[in-house]
Amino acid sequence: MSKDAVDTAPATASTGAAQVPADAGDAGYSKDLKARHVNMIAIGGAIGTGLFLGAGGRLHNAGPALALAYLVCGVFAFFVVRALGELVLYRPSSGSFVSYAREFLGEKGAYVAGWMYFLNWSTTGVADITAIALYTHYWSMFTSVPQWTLALIALAVVLAVNLISVKIFGEMEFWFAIIKVATLVGFMLIGVFLLATQHEVGGGTPGIGVITDHGGVLPHGVMPVVLVMQGVIFAYAALELVGVAAGETAEPEKVVPRAVNSIMWRVGLFYVGSVVLLALLLPGSLYSADESPFVTVLSKIGIPAAGDVMNLVVLTAAMSSLNSGLYSTGRILRSMAMAGSAPRFTARMNRSQVPYGGILLTCAVCVLGVGLNYLMPSQAFEIVLNVASLGIISTWVIIMICHLVFVRRAKAGHLTRPTFRLPGSPATEITTIVFLIAVLSLMWNDPEVGRKTLLLIPVITAMLVAGWFAIRHRIGRDTTRELTDLTK
Repeated sequence: MSKDAVDTAPATASTGAAQVPADAGDAGYSKDLKARHVNMIAIGGAIGTGLFLGAGGRLHNAGPALALAYLVCGVFAFFVVRALGELVLYRPSSGSFVSYAREFLGEKGAYVAGWMYFLNWSTTGVADITAIALYTHYWSMFTSVPQWTLALIALAVVLAVNLISVKIFGEMEFWFAIIKVATLVGFMLIGVFLLATQHEVGGGTPGIGVITDHGGVLPHGVMPVVLVMQGVIFAYAALELVGVAAGETAEPEKVVPRAVNSIMWRVGLFYVGSVVLLALLLPGSLYSADESPFVTVLSKIGIPAAGDVMNLVVLTAAMSSLNSGLYSTGRILRSMAMAGSAPRFTARMNRSQVPYGGILLTCAVCVLGVGLNYLMPSQAFEIVLNVASLGIISTWVIIMICHLVFVRRAKAGHLTRPTFRLPGSPATEITTIVFLIAVLSLMWNDPEVGRKTLLLIPVITAMLVAGWFAIRHRIGRDTTRELTDLTK
């Protein structure tokens, strides 16, 4: 969308019979998401498979210092969401950061932001359906079912939920989040009880001695902690969903600040608190990437069916992530399509005011993931996880750049900042951007995974450049047509 389109849309709204949104992609949505939905979407974004499953392997590699890694990355994740929250209160939009990139960075910025976010969630979707299939194989009754079949069934179920209505999506995320929070709270109460009573866990006594007697906080040095940062940031992916969901809630000015501010203490309690407890209960060497760390602890104290319960919760977390990915990419792609930078069919909405075109495009990539599960079932998860990390880091960097331009224009008197603000601007944005780029650069020290991931950057860049030259003739023209149609 050109700057002129952004500037003139509000004026048109004041004189025309119908109110025209600043972003044509925001027209036609319902406002059915309630405060409890948005709050739980924020919680669900902060708690996922990165904690329930991923923390096991990271504890094994990095030791107790993993808690510090979660804390540091959590602080920067909070800065990103706080910046996005301020932009939301300035102008709520279902296009979220893509819409803001269009206003503050131009169409090229919106194009890069949108497609990198699509890359993140479409590949994350492949990781999610792969994880769901793997978790389902835990139960003997499903072991005979091919992994690709289970992945396809999971995709079909979540697709159906997303296409019905945004209210159904909100309800599903609400209950997914309730399950995850209840499980974490239950485990933490058990962990605190084990510590307080000095109950034996795996043949040892829990407490600070578990850390000091097994190499201390950094048993393997600093580098393993640095290398897990990429995975930790990926664990926080989906926090930005609050910005997308704000476009479909009736009172974003009340809901968003509460949801954003609650993220920080949730990160501190659930992520950092859980990892500290895990480190105090068992040595890091006893955890593994193949098993949830919570299952490891519960099995060591002989709790029956611990594996079944936690496997169900991890399965829920993966379903929640897939659900969120289809929801957010559908909205982002519609915002892009209305401006001409995504296929036109992704702008289409059904009778329930759901942008089904964008959702189906994401599903198409996930179907390719089903094929990946068929061809390479043992490697599918790792392959797509690394590609997704590039998408989320670039998305967060773009959000912070948008906020920098936003603040600069506010200081110049071109717009007014809301009272809900990111503190410490511009130092906060610059520090966050430097940190995210540093995490990306340090991945080169990991020749097995990180280096291969970084080598994908030139390939992705070439694809983005080729795509831009293919669609640039439509930019602006489609935006003008859509805004004109909205005034009729």
